[in-house]
Amino acid sequence: MMGPSTPEAMQVAVVGAGSWGTALALHTASAGHDVVLWGHDAKKVARLREERENTAYLAGIPFPENLSVTATAEEALRSAQLIISAVPSSFLRDVWADLGPCVEPGSHLISATKGIEEESGFRMTQLLGEVVPVSVGSLSSLSGPSFARELAEGQPTAVALGCADMVAAEEVQAALSYGSLRVYRNPDLVGVEIAGALKNVIAVAVGIAAGLGLGANSSAALICRGLKEVSTLALELGGRAETMMGLAGLGDLVLTCNGPLSRNRGLGVAIGRGQTLDEATCDTKMVAEGVVTTRSVRQMARRHGVEMPIAEQVYQVLYTGKPAREAIDKLLARALVEEWSL
Repeated sequence: MMGPSTPEAMQVAVVGAGSWGTALALHTASAGHDVVLWGHDAKKVARLREERENTAYLAGIPFPENLSVTATAEEALRSAQLIISAVPSSFLRDVWADLGPCVEPGSHLISATKGIEEESGFRMTQLLGEVVPVSVGSLSSLSGPSFARELAEGQPTAVALGCADMVAAEEVQAALSYGSLRVYRNPDLVGVEIAGALKNVIAVAVGIAAGLGLGANSSAALICRGLKEVSTLALELGGRAETMMGLAGLGDLVLTCNGPLSRNRGLGVAIGRGQTLDEATCDTKMVAEGVVTTRSVRQMARRHGVEMPIAEQVYQVLYTGKPAREAIDKLLARALVEEWSL
């Protein structure tokens, strides 16, 4: 699948040299942009620069000549017209408190992180808007069904760009849509971010069920009812129902709950098989955002009076030591209701 022709070249900075940040840097470089990938660890950055590939996360995919790597904020962000933030949610505030002053006024700032800050309940663009001191051209969120390795390998991928400013969204959309990546703009920034964050919690639940040996019936039920929970909270916060049925909602939920590369599902599987949260977390070098988001979502749901039974049971398993089988039984024992109720 080939997308639009090569977009007009821009200066792009990608902040975060994990799997997703590296994949986005590779893609934007393939689109003809001049790209600087920033990582916080100078030793790891030196290795990336020497090896010209990210062997830790995306081994076998070489960096093109127009992709450079740095641990220096000024070097990464100087003259950047488009900035993509791919920092895990737990570290985003601290990272951008340091990098924020280096952002050029008028730059388009894109969050590629799917999470909710625990302390504040902020979505990622809300957090960025608070810690970046300059006036940016636009704040947007890139979300949807997209495994890093598949994007880096050039496999067909479609994502949503949530942005309240549709004029700016068209410019960003044009800059990112190339080759195998197709970007759809969406004015529902709230819905795009909430759906992207909460699907990780449901994926942990689906993984737990799989780890217990439960089959396709259980997975389908959790995905469907999970979508209802995500949608209810998103609409309460001002999101739109259409977004829940689109790429950032249903699309990403299905991928994360079923895909073999899903770190959140994988973590859930490990817990369902009897590992503790610490053991399951130590077994992966990549961040499973659903772990932190589970706590954030529980607080948010209580604050807004939204019942989220699946998310609640995931919380109980992860943080109170509740046996996974008991959590499943608790969901099955709930009072009988109409389908469109929680």
